[in-house]
Amino acid sequence: MNKYLKNLKKIEFVITYACTGRCKHCSEGDHKSCGVHIDPAIAADAVKKIASAYDVKTVMTFGGEPLLYPESVYAVMRAAKESGVAHRQIITNGYFSKNEERIREVVRCLAEAGVNDLRLSADAFHQEYIPLEPVKLFAAEAKNAGIPIRIQPAWLVSREDGNEYNLKTKEIIAEFAPLGIEEADGNVIFPEGNALKYFAEYFTDTAPENPYVEDPADVRCLSFDPDGAVLGGNVFKTDILEIIKNYKP
Repeated sequence: MNKYLKNLKKIEFVITYACTGRCKHCSEGDHKSCGVHIDPAIAADAVKKIASAYDVKTVMTFGGEPLLYPESVYAVMRAAKESGVAHRQIITNGYFSKNEERIREVVRCLAEAGVNDLRLSADAFHQEYIPLEPVKLFAAEAKNAGIPIRIQPAWLVSREDGNEYNLKTKEIIAEFAPLGIEEADGNVIFPEGNALKYFAEYFTDTAPENPYVEDPADVRCLSFDPDGAVLGGNVFKTDILEIIKNYKP
């Protein structure tokens, strides 16, 4: 076991940076609607090998919009389930298709793959570009399929701040109440990427820091990029356990 990963508990996959949204708060900047995505078989193999060597508690998939390439999500989640990983999460904006049958098919496959925590990104920033009705259909189908689902909003400054974006976000969250879908804590926007470009005036000396920064000498979350990059190596070229073995900060 590599001493720098002795506390590893989580694996996450950025399935793709492609996205159906053009959110002004996005820390990654502008996105295209298609692009590179993680290979399903290689991702699944990585999950199984890491889980066999470490006490992994959580596997998460996100993006971009991960459901633009749902087969990769299914593969990761099935591997996590088969490996006994308890917490299997996807973060999605819920907008990958307008076709009702396709939406239902994807939800069915997510349920079968073992997703047990679905966080739906819905707020003033996402809904500036993403229509609400297909997202609500997706949410309703997920709930009916027995997938635990909550709204994961983004807040500007803080949840309590009364700016126009937060007020709009609360209106959007209320749209899901008749479906019996509750709100998670969400996250506070930090000044990177588009957020810094469009909302600089909201950030002060006490602006939120990026909560996803890892200590390279104490890796607790192993994060894969869509092109296979991880820990300074690439799982498309080198076995994940070999990458872990040779990793140094």
